[in-house]
Amino acid sequence: MKQKTSSAFISASWVAMGVGLIGYFIGLWRSNMMLNEKGYYFTIIMFGLFGVISLQKSVRDRLEGIKVTDLYYSICWFGTILSIVLLVVGLWNASLLPSEKGYYAFAFILAMFGAVAVQKNTRDTIAAEDHSEA
Repeated sequence: MKQKTSSAFISASWVAMGVGLIGYFIGLWRSNMMLNEKGYYFTIIMFGLFGVISLQKSVRDRLEGIKVTDLYYSICWFGTILSIVLLVVGLWNASLLPSEKGYYAFAFILAMFGAVAVQKNTRDTIAAEDHSEA
């Protein structure tokens, strides 16, 4: 039996993603970084969001018996890991205070977690609706 995800968890997921993204973007906007550095960090979070959402979908598809090519599955893992590595390398070499580095790291992680949870909830809601119509 497919059960619909609770409204509380759906809301918490959207809030987590929103707080992570908005916090990250506000940090970039208010920072004294050069524009190319801001672009680097913006690109990393967008790449990370795409990576984790694609990975969540690929993993879920495989669990449900939906065919996903090994190449796409591997690219999803590679993209997710690469975005994290690029963030770590960028923050490690950045001339930011340790508290600022931590701020970006935690905002990034929160946004990634929220994106995975939102994708999961969206898929669960669709599955529950399809099951209830059958």
